[in-house]
Amino acid sequence: MKKYVFILFLTAISITAQAQKGPKKGQEKGKETGKEKAVEPIDYSENYATVNNVVNTLYDVVSGKKNEERDWKLFKLLFHPDAKLITAGRNNDREFQVKFMGAADYVKSSSKWITSNGFVKKEMRRKTEEYGRMAHVFSSYKTYNTEDENKEDSEMRGINSIQLLNDGERWWILNMYWTQETWLNPIPSKYLD
Repeated sequence: MKKYVFILFLTAISITAQAQKGPKKGQEKGKETGKEKAVEPIDYSENYATVNNVVNTLYDVVSGKKNEERDWKLFKLLFHPDAKLITAGRNNDREFQVKFMGAADYVKSSSKWITSNGFVKKEMRRKTEEYGRMAHVFSSYKTYNTEDENKEDSEMRGINSIQLLNDGERWWILNMYWTQETWLNPIPSKYLD
């Protein structure tokens, strides 16, 4: 009898522990019924399989029409957990400043504006250097608040300097440093179309 009580006790603990774990990977709770429903996991591996795929995905994921949701999960997956996004330029008081962010910080500070204004970022030219497991991409870009490419007054241009690492399984962005073009600091012609 003691043996059966002990087995029952272990079974109850096991069931309780499983219930506290929540849904299994690839599942989420149903909203109204509390039942689990299967969620098809998204395979992002192709997006970071090559340097070109990472950079193309980076531009694609931030670009879109006004009120079009972006895949911020994919954006964050492009960056190594310790990666830095760095921007430099003059502020409204004409003082030079540098800002360091993680991928999640960038999403938190920029996603609302990007989505509500319609933001398109297009690459103009790319220069890639690779050695072993490291790569550096110098990528000039232009951005628009709308998808109207002929509306020059909304255009901004700049250069992304992107450092990447291949850990043997995939490519990660380690750092992305960008600055916008100014009339005092135009983009050299070798980095344009």
